[in-house]
Amino acid sequence: MTLKGRTYLFEDHINTDIIIAGRYCHLASIDEMASHIMEDLDEDFAKEFERGSIIVAGKNFGCGSSREEAPAALKAAGVSCIIAESFARIFFRNCINIGLPIFECSDAVAAIKKLSSHKGENDPVLIEASPEKGSIAVDGIDEAFTSDSFPEFMNELILRGGLIADAKLRLKNQ
Repeated sequence: MTLKGRTYLFEDHINTDIIIAGRYCHLASIDEMASHIMEDLDEDFAKEFERGSIIVAGKNFGCGSSREEAPAALKAAGVSCIIAESFARIFFRNCINIGLPIFECSDAVAAIKKLSSHKGENDPVLIEASPEKGSIAVDGIDEAFTSDSFPEFMNELILRGGLIADAKLRLKNQ
């Protein structure tokens, strides 16, 4: 699986209440919740977000509560992957559980942010990322970046769409 997309940049300590505010967790579907991602930072973010895009963030992305709706809403909104300097551990595992690819790579984050600062707002940085290899290539940067790749069973979970999709496939094949 190779992921390509436009980038949306965030700083350190973006917590789950910023990703999807608690006032929306009562909504009937994850798709409804997805229409409110990052709303407290930018009320138009979800409306303007381009499906297939990549979130690039600083340290401790997904900190705060263990709210499973946060990574699920990002995935439902069309986030193809998240590259961050570091993730809160529960958020990290919730991403794997729902099949949302994530990469921890501070060098890639720094390079992407530096490149973005030289581009205009409507001139996105394009990224190609491979969860299986832990590789990240950034259009306009000659250097390739790597994050720790996941063990094979975790990559399979991600490729199949998470724990529930994996369980359904295993039950179907029995």
